[in-house]
Amino acid sequence: MTSLIEGGTQEYGKRAGTENLPAIMGMATALKEAVSRIDKNTTKLTSLRDKLIHGLLEIPHTILNGDPVNRLPGNVNVCFEGIEGKSLLLLLDSKGICASSGSLDPSHVLLAIGRSHEIAHGSLRLSLSEENTEEEIDYMIKTIKEVVTYLRNMSPIWKDLQEGKRSYVTQ
Repeated sequence: MTSLIEGGTQEYGKRAGTENLPAIMGMATALKEAVSRIDKNTTKLTSLRDKLIHGLLEIPHTILNGDPVNRLPGNVNVCFEGIEGKSLLLLLDSKGICASSGSLDPSHVLLAIGRSHEIAHGSLRLSLSEENTEEEIDYMIKTIKEVVTYLRNMSPIWKDLQEGKRSYVTQ
């Protein structure tokens, strides 16, 4: 077998280099610290997540993806009818909110759980951490409501829904 990296005799001459012991010890310490706070962080994240979900579901024709309770503490995933996720992301980013909506194609996971292509295109995924605050959640709710309203007001699909030319998929 040939060496991938020339220069040392570690690993019986097959790999040069020395293990980065400071980084290994640092990772071990970080993992111990994270595990010691896991219950406290889970409680905080669950509370923030539930507040965010509740606030976003106040937006008409919005649906939660996944179980409302049995989900990761820092995970929020919703779909907004009548808008495109990419437009939503661009506007949220300009307001300091980092989020995801998947690729240009609708999420295969959302399609697999029964969401239509039309609804899956309006998905928004937010991830929270123990560093998030209640004030940030309030800001996200307020800003996302404003952006969804803005996008819907210029959407021909939303106009058709409002005028009854199309049927709503969500309730």
